[in-house]
Amino acid sequence: MRFRDRIAQFMYRRNGYDAYSLFLLGVSVVLMLLTRLLIWVPVLPAVLQVGSWAALIYCIWRILSKNTYKRQQENARYYELQQAFFRWFRTLKERWQQRKEYKFFRCPSCHVLLRVPRGKGKLQLTCRKCGNRFERRS
Repeated sequence: MRFRDRIAQFMYRRNGYDAYSLFLLGVSVVLMLLTRLLIWVPVLPAVLQVGSWAALIYCIWRILSKNTYKRQQENARYYELQQAFFRWFRTLKERWQQRKEYKFFRCPSCHVLLRVPRGKGKLQLTCRKCGNRFERRS
């Protein structure tokens, strides 16, 4: 039996690598690099090294795990958090691009973001979510 067949047989019905495992591997590598770069700080390299090894061991454990249902749930949760993170940056970028034409306000009661045209003077704003009315200058 070839080595490749033995590896394939060993990995049969195991999780393998996914996006979350690759993320953990990347975190481990970055923490290891930071450990080497921040060697002059007294305690920080030791803490970073423990964190990098923990991320690496967890990554390998996830790859070799046979509980694929749990690993798929973890990966789905990772994708949700990743999408929320990128959505936050996308809205920041959109607000930055629209900053000359629109002014942004938050509703005082429910904190929903409202967009109004600039240069309209004092406006009576009504929140679309909660119906709260408040006055602001645009």
